[in-house]
Amino acid sequence: MKVHFIAIGGSAMHNLAIALHKKGFDVTGSDDVLFEPSASRLNKYGILPQQTGWYPEKITPQLDAVILGMHARIDNPELLKAQELGIKIYSYPDYIYEQSKNKQRVVIGGSHGKTTITSMILHALQEAGKDFDYLVGAQLEGFETMVKLTHDAPVIIIEGDEYLASPIDRRPKFHIYKADISVISGIAWDHINVFPTFDNYIDQFKIFAETIQAGGKLIYSQTDEVLNTMVSKLNVPVEKLPYVLPEFTIDNGTTYIIADGKSYSLQVFGQHNLLNMEAARLVCEGLGITKADFYSYLTTFKGAARRLEVVGKNDNATVFKDFAHSPSKLTATIQAVKAQFPLRKLIACIELHTFSSLNKEFLDEYAGTMNQADEAIVFIDRKTFEQKKITPYPAEAVKNAFANDNLIFFNDPAQLLKYLEELHIVNSNLLMMSSGNFGGINLIELKNKLL
Repeated sequence: MKVHFIAIGGSAMHNLAIALHKKGFDVTGSDDVLFEPSASRLNKYGILPQQTGWYPEKITPQLDAVILGMHARIDNPELLKAQELGIKIYSYPDYIYEQSKNKQRVVIGGSHGKTTITSMILHALQEAGKDFDYLVGAQLEGFETMVKLTHDAPVIIIEGDEYLASPIDRRPKFHIYKADISVISGIAWDHINVFPTFDNYIDQFKIFAETIQAGGKLIYSQTDEVLNTMVSKLNVPVEKLPYVLPEFTIDNGTTYIIADGKSYSLQVFGQHNLLNMEAARLVCEGLGITKADFYSYLTTFKGAARRLEVVGKNDNATVFKDFAHSPSKLTATIQAVKAQFPLRKLIACIELHTFSSLNKEFLDEYAGTMNQADEAIVFIDRKTFEQKKITPYPAEAVKNAFANDNLIFFNDPAQLLKYLEELHIVNSNLLMMSSGNFGGINLIELKNKLL
């Protein structure tokens, strides 16, 4: 099979390219910009484009398929050439489905927790010695790539988000996979630039549930009122499996799951992660792993990258980084750290970076989200406003939206870094949350200065 990737450098795209290369496909690609680690990883497998840019001459009738990344525009010259030649064009979720039509498909959806739930399932399956394919949204310890596709694995675990499939396929990705077993972790409005109302956003999860194959399973969080209401109105021929918080205890900074008279120590923490674990457990039970074995396997699970990841710590302080950026993720992450270390001061810093989080109409969704932090900091890089062509707004607007008069606001990374470097974090935790990079602040160097 000869397959060409338009916008090969994307996170999911370059991983899919590597997976198909390892499967024996003839893979080529193009992109107008290639960042690390994509460039090095593509180079390792001999599929890094020799130069950046778009080259219509790469699109020939000999191609079996073109896979189109979300980063490409609808007037991309390679896309136009493929359309002109009548070559089959797939989005990457389309192609994942194409490669897994004969497998049992497990699809993890929800506004939050998708990567962690998927990671927990992969960890348990690997510990159990099962054969499986996967697509996950973060680099995981023990897994070389974020995508694995083989001929023989009987099951594939797919992290299925609700964002659009490609510039010419406006369906949410998780509508495409046709799950046999599905998870919905919760529904909290996100992607306002695509789903302008909350009702429209909820509809995407309803459609996802309706794509589950007859006789399949829908695993969902009973603690989410919006999700509970949606599921109660569903008329689909599937088994509905709700989950709630398991019994647990926290002792000296370690969380323990209590199940059937046994105690299991965890390396992750927070009620959101315990809920994620219950979703993963129900999936794994559906794949032949017992409850006791699942909890035993999860005692060695260290979490996904940038999900309450420890940057550094000493006896009385820890610096965490986390991917949290939406209101629900922000609330859950702050609550988790505060509950795990109730006697420590919590300094929480969030970078607003996505289109949704920067939309002034959406900003009020953040009201109260940082109230559990002892010190709350919001950072918006002024360059991000410029890049996204959004009119900047002042600190007062941010404080009003977050409903927090004590909130500290920065729009210059140098000023934020100076403030953070002067912190005295004794008996304290610093929680840095962003889907970006805080304007280039090096968290390792910051950690070294603070600790």
